[in-house]
Amino acid sequence: METATTQAARWFVRRDIDGLFGLALDNFIQILLIVNLCQGVLGFSPGLVYGRILPGVALSLIVGNFYYGWLAYQKGQREQREDVTALPYGINTVSLFAYIFLVMLPVRLAAIAQGVSPEQAAELAWQAGLVACLGSGLVELVGALIGDPLRRLAPRAAMLSTLGGIAITFIAIGFLFRTFANPVVGLVPLGVILITYFGQVRFVLPGGLLAVLLGIGLAWGTGLVSWDQTKFVAALQPIGVYFPGFWLGKLWESRSVLLEYFSIILPMGLFNLVGSLQNLESAEAAGDAYPVAPSLAANGIGTIVAAICGSCFPTTIYIGHPGWKALGARVGYSILNGVIMGLLCLTGTVAMLAYFVPVEAGMAIVLWIGIVIVAQSFTATPSHHAPAVVVGLLPGIAGWGALIAKNALRAAGLGTPEKPITPALIPQFKLSDTYIDGAFALEQGFIFSAMILAGITVYIIERDFRKAAYWSIGAAFLSWVGLMHSYRWTVADTVVNLGFGAGTPWAVGYILLAILFLYTAWYTKKYD
Repeated sequence: METATTQAARWFVRRDIDGLFGLALDNFIQILLIVNLCQGVLGFSPGLVYGRILPGVALSLIVGNFYYGWLAYQKGQREQREDVTALPYGINTVSLFAYIFLVMLPVRLAAIAQGVSPEQAAELAWQAGLVACLGSGLVELVGALIGDPLRRLAPRAAMLSTLGGIAITFIAIGFLFRTFANPVVGLVPLGVILITYFGQVRFVLPGGLLAVLLGIGLAWGTGLVSWDQTKFVAALQPIGVYFPGFWLGKLWESRSVLLEYFSIILPMGLFNLVGSLQNLESAEAAGDAYPVAPSLAANGIGTIVAAICGSCFPTTIYIGHPGWKALGARVGYSILNGVIMGLLCLTGTVAMLAYFVPVEAGMAIVLWIGIVIVAQSFTATPSHHAPAVVVGLLPGIAGWGALIAKNALRAAGLGTPEKPITPALIPQFKLSDTYIDGAFALEQGFIFSAMILAGITVYIIERDFRKAAYWSIGAAFLSWVGLMHSYRWTVADTVVNLGFGAGTPWAVGYILLAILFLYTAWYTKKYD
């Protein structure tokens, strides 16, 4: 009995501290984005942000982190394992940007154009965000019913390579840029993380904690962060006690948003669903197999709770489970993250913490997580499927490249009503042999296209050409309805273009590819 007890899961282990720093930093960055974008882009008042949105965020994070921590603990007890790691969970970054720029901002601008006061326009934009968040949660909740069959259909290389493409671009490269932009501050914490987790060296303090403390000391010591009385006073102003509200009435008032912005809400919900499935596959590849339906349902419930209680931002099962597992994090890091993020949001202390702890202090942990995810794409799949993993990385890289290109255009002064981003730029890009329109096409629905292209490549390697044809037909359908590749131009962006026939050129291409695969299946059967 003693042996079984020592081998069973515990609520907290020493290395949960390291996992906490990584997950908390990730969540903290999302919360800072919410505060900055809601106030800077949408013109929301501090009362709206700190009094309504952040309490809703707090409750959604507490619900999900506590559930996934409990689920991991129960799994460890049942299997008599002490190495079970809880699924990481937090705000969905993609939906955060999508709902601010593609739902809430258009609602606000349209209201102002009709003569509504800025304060009332902000109220309407917030209500629209609640409806969009609720819609996403409903898609995720219903999707829990079909998640397990979908996961069984997709080869592991298709699931994991998609995450690898996201990890190497949207997670790792951004923090790598930031590290080398501030090398005196960034390189030492990165070195500590690599020594601790790749070199297996144990310092007196946990590696994550040591890296963060060194990062804080270097940031303040080198002047990257310095004392500013005005900023400090501003950081203190939102501090207080805030409680989540219950906003069903506001949701009902703005219910028309669900239909008006269905072309945004449906893809966001589906992307979240597929991304969560891929993260569950990643967790299983790392040794922790979680039940699909309840895991996805809890994610959907967390998003619905967010919407009802005032947050406009869906939650999701995070990418990075193998990284946190390799850090040594188990159950406690998830629960502690829920507690700490909840306290930050319910007390308005987000700005104060951001003032004292710069992102540079903890970014090495998140960079390391990205490295581990990409490595898992290759190590947890059959070695002869490596070409499929590479193919699956490409759409994510293309999507990131398209984002960087548009950021560059906006930095150059384009993307305004006076100087919009237009199709006329495409020939200019092609003068340098850059087919940016291809990158824009791959950017839309890249979670789907990465998984499908990698799956097709797996079946080609396995010489199962008929299944490759079926996957290509599926890609044709997703393209035709606009869930993949099809895009439309806005003043400052290219965005998903949902509608029957929206992606006809790509749909035709995939149908022709399916015909090729079916012919090859017939040919090899006849002549091999």
